[in-house]
Amino acid sequence: MDHAPMTMAKSMAPGATQNLELTSEMDDVIKRIQVSKNVAGVMVINNEGIPLKTTLDNSTTVQYGGMVSQLAERAKSVIRDLDPTNELTFLRVKSMKHEVLIAPDEDFVLIVLQDAGAAE
Repeated sequence: MDHAPMTMAKSMAPGATQNLELTSEMDDVIKRIQVSKNVAGVMVINNEGIPLKTTLDNSTTVQYGGMVSQLAERAKSVIRDLDPTNELTFLRVKSMKHEVLIAPDEDFVLIVLQDAGAAE
């Protein structure tokens, strides 16, 4: 499978100040994930769903970024409501076509999209 190079997402607001700078170590981790056999794409979004880095096309990135950021925030809220001393560290959502792996952090969310059939 050919993987697109990691790019800055076109939808990132011009002139927007980002508190997050992706370090070379983070870039290396993203590249290692990207070349995994079952991975269809990797994206990093801020907590508002704005794409920071992606290997997917712009429309897919914007669609997943917006939806997944909302899902991650809701999941964080549920975990806090169940136990205020606990926090969400990872979320996995599997459909018939894809598996979405979501790793929320304080400043960003890492999203990995992979083939569901090959994810096992």
